Amino acid sequence: MRVWLRRNAIACIASAMVATGCASDPGRAPAPDPSPSEPPATAEATQGLAPVTVAVNPALAQAPFDEPRQALVPAGWSMSVWARVPKARLAAWAPDGALLVSQPSTGEVQRLAPTDARPRQSRVLAGLDQPHGLAFAGDTLYVAESDQVDAYTYADGTATDPRTIAPNLPDAESPDLQGAYAHALKSVAIGPDGSVYFSIGSTGNITAADRDADPPRATIMRVPPGGGPAEPFATGVRNGTGLAVAPDGAVWTAVNNRDNVADPQTAEVRQEYVSLHPPESVARLTPGRELGWPFCNPDGGPARLPLIRDVQTNADGSRLDCAALPPIEQSLGAHAAPLGMSFTDGALPAPYSSGALVGVHGSWNREPPYAPEVAFFGWHNGELADKQTLVGGFQSEDGSRWGRPVAAVVGPDGAVYVTDDYADAVYRLAPPGR
Repeated sequence: MRVWLRRNAIACIASAMVATGCASDPGRAPAPDPSPSEPPATAEATQGLAPVTVAVNPALAQAPFDEPRQALVPAGWSMSVWARVPKARLAAWAPDGALLVSQPSTGEVQRLAPTDARPRQSRVLAGLDQPHGLAFAGDTLYVAESDQVDAYTYADGTATDPRTIAPNLPDAESPDLQGAYAHALKSVAIGPDGSVYFSIGSTGNITAADRDADPPRATIMRVPPGGGPAEPFATGVRNGTGLAVAPDGAVWTAVNNRDNVADPQTAEVRQEYVSLHPPESVARLTPGRELGWPFCNPDGGPARLPLIRDVQTNADGSRLDCAALPPIEQSLGAHAAPLGMSFTDGALPAPYSSGALVGVHGSWNREPPYAPEVAFFGWHNGELADKQTLVGGFQSEDGSRWGRPVAAVVGPDGAVYVTDDYADAVYRLAPPGR
């Protein structure tokens, strides 16, 4: 039995230790060229959304649903509490029509089988090391733990025949990290050719030594079809928790970028600048792509963001030529904290028929706070359009919150299922008539 409780506690402590950043010599860099307009300070664009009271079965009406809660959803849609799962994180639909939900805090994977009433809940896996990412390829279930990626044969609600696809991954108990690891949770996605992609987050805020570690941290890794050693697929990815394969087979990531960045024109860390910089990257990955962290940051937005030098780590540009890097395809506002990412193609009514769904956890270090939401990026000819809010209303004007979405996945019934690790819930967001 693995000691996942202790590991989770160590990871939380480490996260608190590094959350304030670890800046190096803040030497002044030349002012960057004028950039596109900054991401808006407002939390969510609510055009076309309407307030609805979240429906709750009395048996599920524990806090925060012991009082009415309102969400913002597309006009005519409904939202209900479908299940209560403590600290529910990422989710994937199984071939048998059940929804699997990861619980890193308990080391378990839960199975929610739809019924006419509440879903029937059972435990598929237990005793794991902070299981987070879940993905299916046929009847094979992939689970990203903090220290390895495993595959299981899934049938009739059970996962058997475990085999390790990628071993010895860094987590809080890695000898060289000695508990100081803020981003141990990993995500996984499967390419159309059977390649396995998984994220390895950075140790901390601007821990440049991650790039030279073995395996390198702050990367998206790839295991080739049929197995073999994992190799870096994309680098400079601070924490690519959002990881998904698009309808055309391309791999995309939604990235938690750095905190407490200095203003490149003054080399000072000012809240006014930090609140709006850098935007969170949403990027298409190609073999060998470099996203710049911790030497370059995206700037401007919302689309085709150039990368500019980080004054604290790359003031003279000698560590990485930011101007030579391709622009970032899309973005969320600074400190939005994107987590789960999935694609839908033709399952939802217009204007949400095809696109990327991203669970947005919301900021901790921004004024005003970036509100939690489910974001939607329309998919057109291999490109993602600018962000829309699909579900909002989780945050009050005073910054208090009753929920924080993690992931959103479309179910076989044409509804969107949203996990929330703050409200300990799974929501069902249904278009009209579903």
